[in-house]
Amino acid sequence: MLKLPVNSIRNTIFIRLVATYLFVIFPLIILGVYLYNWSYQYASQEVSKNSQAQLSAYLDGLNREIEWLEIQQYDILQDEELNKMVLTWDMMSTVERKASLHYLLPRLVSIKNSSVYIKDVFIHIRSMDKTISAMTAMNAFDSRRYNHLFAGEANGNQRLLQIDDTFHLVAAKYGARKGEEPLLIVQIELDESKLRESLMQISVYPESGAFIVSEPSGFALASHEEADRLMKEAVQAIQHANRQILNIGTGRYLIDKAYSDKLDLSVFTYLPTEAVKRPLSKFYVWAWLFAGTTLLAIAIYAVSTYKLVHKPLLLLVQSFRKMEDGMFNIRIKHGQRDEFGYLYDRFNQMLIKLQHLIDQDFRHKLMMQRAELKQLQSQINPHFLYNSFFILSSLAKTGDVTQIELFTNMLGEYFRFITRNDADNVPLLEETRHSRIYTEIQKLRFSRRIRVEFGELPKEMEAIKVPRLIIQPIIENAYEHSLEKMQDEGLLRVSFHLDDQEASIVIEENGNGLTDNDIDMLNKRLERTAESAESSEVTGLINIHRRIALTYGESSGLVLSRSLLNGLRVQIRIRLTEGNEHV
Repeated sequence: MLKLPVNSIRNTIFIRLVATYLFVIFPLIILGVYLYNWSYQYASQEVSKNSQAQLSAYLDGLNREIEWLEIQQYDILQDEELNKMVLTWDMMSTVERKASLHYLLPRLVSIKNSSVYIKDVFIHIRSMDKTISAMTAMNAFDSRRYNHLFAGEANGNQRLLQIDDTFHLVAAKYGARKGEEPLLIVQIELDESKLRESLMQISVYPESGAFIVSEPSGFALASHEEADRLMKEAVQAIQHANRQILNIGTGRYLIDKAYSDKLDLSVFTYLPTEAVKRPLSKFYVWAWLFAGTTLLAIAIYAVSTYKLVHKPLLLLVQSFRKMEDGMFNIRIKHGQRDEFGYLYDRFNQMLIKLQHLIDQDFRHKLMMQRAELKQLQSQINPHFLYNSFFILSSLAKTGDVTQIELFTNMLGEYFRFITRNDADNVPLLEETRHSRIYTEIQKLRFSRRIRVEFGELPKEMEAIKVPRLIIQPIIENAYEHSLEKMQDEGLLRVSFHLDDQEASIVIEENGNGLTDNDIDMLNKRLERTAESAESSEVTGLINIHRRIALTYGESSGLVLSRSLLNGLRVQIRIRLTEGNEHV
């Protein structure tokens, strides 16, 4: 037998070691460096993505809070007692003045307590030469702040005014003559400390921070002292960066930004890049260990995994893909007795059962179950429940026992109807009565801003059986998405129509929240929903449309159009045929 010289063997071993290093270890090292950089970039992107989502959610929440405060602000601006006090203060007796103040101060306190962001609520009344505060009651007229607020309100370009290192909401009421100063100004001062606390909540890392910057004025508010220091050092560079790594002082920071055009505010978060790299600090050590100990294991594992796992799993995945394409007559033929054999048997039995369920109109039942679940989930609106208790609290403070009794009876009837489960369909008379009770409850909140015209239900339509909760959710939708946000007087109109073949209920309002294009898109979604039994999450209107169409046929359901009142018009169409069992 030919024997190789020792040197030749050593050279061969050396060559193989070099080859192993060049073609295995060295590529692993390069791969490790690449993975380290990729991991850092990926971690940075994930941190940035999460920060962007948090910032957007924060601005959305802040905008909703500001909208709620503006509603409260304009509500107090239209208060009859306040306007009476402004116009007739000099003619009022001492007793009348005290009575007016005793009425007004609790309202201001109630508004202040309605949001943690409110520090104080002021009403500056020039004719009375007084400034009324929720915290300090009546004070001398603050002319400096009045002039500052008047100048900012007259500008009209900002929802949030920056005064004395914090934000303010301002609304003014003017007299009949043009060019005059306002009769009164309602000012809501936001609490700087609460804004800082809210910014701390989106600073999820110990080394991170956040701050708000007002685009028009450049006013900024930081979550804590370190954030304030960094913000002052690099505010100009940060304002022009959507997502950027900046060198600030001796540190390097990952900056994320979100902007709200509604508030004209930007919110930023920063995170030191060292905090992102810290979890990767031991990567190189583990990479060397991994390269040395797993090289052989990978080869063995790759071969065995391919034969024992990958091929059987690939067969199962291919079968599932065929099933997704609608092929339910396929079967996996095998002779295995291991775990994959068990999965193959379960898969074959699943196809048999699935085919049987489809033959029993499974898709139709699934759609009904989803619609029913959506109905149950939307029966009790927490926001409506909160407002109801708020109204009840207000009535209790006034001591109006008659109104309290009337309101609690209406509220009890309202919840009794939506929580009953004895029947899926109810007479239209009961459904209409429930919707009327809902509008009466809302009148207690918006009687000065929203007018309701609720038509009489014809006798011939009273006994028509309809699915529960098809009118009230549409009315609730009109309040929530349109009427509540209107600055002018809102109008809601409900009417009923009947002919030989069809009964219809029409709900319309005078809001301007939807364009003609939006209404056309909603109608197209309703049409697609009527044609397909399979769909994902649907809106409340589409849910109602489905239930009516399933009960009375495809020609029934909702039709959306532009109302003569300029808002949305929703028509509920019910075909009256013998098969409908409508009476």
